[in-house]
Amino acid sequence: MNDNQIKDIVKEKYSQLAEVNLKKAKSCCAGSEEVYTIMADDYNTLEGYVPEADLGLGCGLPTEAAEIKSGDTVLDLGSGAGNDVFIARRIVGEEGKVIGIDFTQPMIAKANSNKKKLGYENVEFKLGEIEDLPIENSSIDVVISNCVLNLVPNKMKAFQEIHRVLKPSGHFCVSDIVLKGKLPEKIQKAAEMYAGCVAGALQKEEYIDVVENVGFENIQVRKEKQIKIPIEILKNYLTNKEIDEYRKSEFQILSITLFAKK
Repeated sequence: MNDNQIKDIVKEKYSQLAEVNLKKAKSCCAGSEEVYTIMADDYNTLEGYVPEADLGLGCGLPTEAAEIKSGDTVLDLGSGAGNDVFIARRIVGEEGKVIGIDFTQPMIAKANSNKKKLGYENVEFKLGEIEDLPIENSSIDVVISNCVLNLVPNKMKAFQEIHRVLKPSGHFCVSDIVLKGKLPEKIQKAAEMYAGCVAGALQKEEYIDVVENVGFENIQVRKEKQIKIPIEILKNYLTNKEIDEYRKSEFQILSITLFAKK
């Protein structure tokens, strides 16, 4: 698939997820909804958590390690229904601001609906692409993102845009999916797994190299956990023999929370 085809697939799937109750989406894009939610972390203990904004599509809790301060301007990439935006807003307070970027209009609409219910004035949701952010140069204190950058075809361009919009003293903290070892070809080609944040992921070392090559410093993996795909999902893509081989291999899917300074 070329970059435009990948973007179309991701846009279609996440637009559908914005328009339905995820837990009732039994056949979303010819796959189980579990493909999208098996990596999600529990937000219930975080202040500012809004359950209506949590579609279970993340793979970490980037705000926990993001060193967000009161009064900061925070940018959330791939903001979805607003989950991490609202948590960041609780931290920045009335003096700060949080901007969410998403490239699906249904997600923007859902996020704005949640914002209206909450009555927040210092939260904004913008339609846009991560590889071409509608944000001014050097205007952001902290960039966050949760299980989204691996879906972006041109990851170098994505991190260049993050570098561009950050203030000279700024930093980012993103939770994302990376790989160790070779992904089975059948999973690599499965559109459902791509929109589930697996098939588009880079090797861990390659991902960190991209960040370093863009010019970021003080790169730290602040959290790492292994993601195990349930056998019921693997059966949608692999034969029993292939599943046995896959489970015996050293291949790993990892969720990492990565921090770096401009």
